[in-house]
Amino acid sequence: MNILSSRIKFPPVEEADEDGLLAIGGELTEEWLLTAYRSGIFPWYNEDEPVCWWSPDPRCVLFPEKLHISKSMQKVIREQQFSFTTDVCFETVMRQCREVERSYGPGTWIQQEMIVAYTNLHKKGFAHSAEAWFNGKLVGGLYGVQIGKVFFGESMFSKMNNASKFAFILFVQQLKESGIELIDCQQKTDHLLSLGAEMISRKEFIEKLALLIPE
Repeated sequence: MNILSSRIKFPPVEEADEDGLLAIGGELTEEWLLTAYRSGIFPWYNEDEPVCWWSPDPRCVLFPEKLHISKSMQKVIREQQFSFTTDVCFETVMRQCREVERSYGPGTWIQQEMIVAYTNLHKKGFAHSAEAWFNGKLVGGLYGVQIGKVFFGESMFSKMNNASKFAFILFVQQLKESGIELIDCQQKTDHLLSLGAEMISRKEFIEKLALLIPE
């Protein structure tokens, strides 16, 4: 197991174990986080653990031009069942992602330390949120980190059927228009696969980051 020192430097991603765990230690500062994402690495850990850094193989990604919009979602969008915004309530979106119940439990990895760290990235222009609203209430959304032509998705939540899909679809379309060429989804889920996500090797993922993120 790689133990990180105070120096902001990660080991080669090829040293990650079979689950994708690469190293422990370091901090959730802007410098650590941006270095990690540029290297194809992201943090994930529970409150009673040290910071754990991951780089799974294969990697779940979405190429914006391959976004799949089902007929049912086309109807939701056409009928404007929700309203869409970006960066209106970043921290609230993070907290909702933490609280929503999932098949494997709530998002307990989104602890206060992470909320502070990513909110700071948001204030610096690196982290963004997308929101779905119904009758003036926040009912779905997602957040992540944008560097160069890559958006690294972190988490999403939904309080109404189709709300998170609605926010995701419109956000992907917006990202595509702004020049984003790759969306990192980290881990495979049926929800993401239904939207057009696919699996690529970690090697291919790292190669694409080198092309899409400026030095």
